[in-house]
Amino acid sequence: MSVDEEGNGLRRARTVVLINPNTSPATTAMMAAVVREELGGFAVRAVTAVRGPGMIVSADELRAAAEEVVAAALRTGIEGVAAFVVGAFGDPGVEELRAVLSGAEAGPRSVQPGAEPVPVPVLVVGIGEAALLEAADTAFGVVTTTPELVEATAARVEALGLTDRCTGIRCTEGDPHELAGMPDVQRERLAAAVELCARRDGARQVVIGGGPLTEAAALLDGRCAVPLIVPVAAACRRVRRVLG
Repeated sequence: MSVDEEGNGLRRARTVVLINPNTSPATTAMMAAVVREELGGFAVRAVTAVRGPGMIVSADELRAAAEEVVAAALRTGIEGVAAFVVGAFGDPGVEELRAVLSGAEAGPRSVQPGAEPVPVPVLVVGIGEAALLEAADTAFGVVTTTPELVEATAARVEALGLTDRCTGIRCTEGDPHELAGMPDVQRERLAAAVELCARRDGARQVVIGGGPLTEAAALLDGRCAVPLIVPVAAACRRVRRVLG
């Protein structure tokens, strides 16, 4: 029994686990609130990484977070779990977790990596992947506050086969940590970057690239020149499409 786009084999499992790859409980709580609102009818469990930065802002931190995502899933186990949602825009650990699950025993309380391949009906959704794929029905841009992750974001766009749909990646001015502590300024700079994506780059919608930017993106949606895609919400829509 395996996952497919119709969600066959997933109907009985109704828990969605949000994994926050950074160590900020506040960010976890904020994203979990969105998941619960979007996925009424599902039980939602939120898990925070135990090691790593409070905010992922570099390629090295993104790579290191992959191990933490898999570890968080292993601690949680798969009993009753229909989906894991990985709440960082760079999708750390998404592919690794899919690989572990595809070769895991569906034990009552834990995932056993290295076991004989036994397909298990657990969906793994990265918020970045979900948002980028959703955006790909038209020309789209990406706005983020983390310039050191632009290369990783571009690589993700390319890996998904969306380079010809992406008009570019723009970053806000200022240090991402400092902006996180100034939410009003952060929103203003995100809005300015969205405007550049639309007016100069020709984007018809814009993905706001960052799990910690979820609240800011939601507040800006509807106030910008083009529609915004909020990655956490996009991931929830993907879960809903697959699981029903």
